[in-house]
Amino acid sequence: MMRSLWTAASGMIGEQFHIDTIANNLANVNTTGFKKTRAEFEDLLYQTLRLAGTPSSEISQYPTGIQVGLGVRPAATQKFFNQGSLQNTGNKLDIAIEGEGFIGITLPDGTDAYTRDGSFKIDSNMEIVTSQGYRLKPPIVLPENFDIGSLTISKDGLVTVKLDGSDEDIEVGRILLYRFINPAGLTSIGENFYKESPASGPAREGTPSLAGYGKLHQGFLEMSNVNAVQEMVDMIVAQRAYEFNSRSIQTSDSMLATANSLKR
Repeated sequence: MMRSLWTAASGMIGEQFHIDTIANNLANVNTTGFKKTRAEFEDLLYQTLRLAGTPSSEISQYPTGIQVGLGVRPAATQKFFNQGSLQNTGNKLDIAIEGEGFIGITLPDGTDAYTRDGSFKIDSNMEIVTSQGYRLKPPIVLPENFDIGSLTISKDGLVTVKLDGSDEDIEVGRILLYRFINPAGLTSIGENFYKESPASGPAREGTPSLAGYGKLHQGFLEMSNVNAVQEMVDMIVAQRAYEFNSRSIQTSDSMLATANSLKR
């Protein structure tokens, strides 16, 4: 059977994976704190028909070899953590991170997760939680008789409130940030959360605005960093590549049909 059939088939499978990645980026173009993913590929093994440097005579050798490639496969999906645009919401519990860092979250099973989605809420226990009801790490509990309009989150993460009928600011906690040596190595688990992995390295805790950590902006949200125009261009490229590979299969099939008809 012709090699080109399997080679082109691997190309079609690879481009389908490429389209799947682009589609996920576009689906999350309005997801708060979402980071785009890029599909990366590598060529497969080569069948060597003649090695470079093989003697061609007693005093000469072939300067180049003969190798036939056997296709392509996905090599990695790369997350890009470049800054998304900040959108003013005016909500006291919305927080955007400008710069490096993630907000720590404690999942229901007790493990830690990390997010760039700063759309927080207050639950029935007066705690600041995520949209799923998960607690911050470390947790922040608000006093029962506080004035919601007085809630202030500074650029360095300090959370203060005023009690009803009082003008005195009361410190109730601090939002910390966490950095990783290799954030692209984080594992996406959905719900805008990431978990550390052996590739990302351990989380390093720090105070916002200090020592290279990003600063916080109250009343803002970080939007997705997906560039819809670039994704559409990538989609066109992937679609054409898929068509080219399908044409290779059609051409190989036509050549096999011609060879099969030689007996007639």
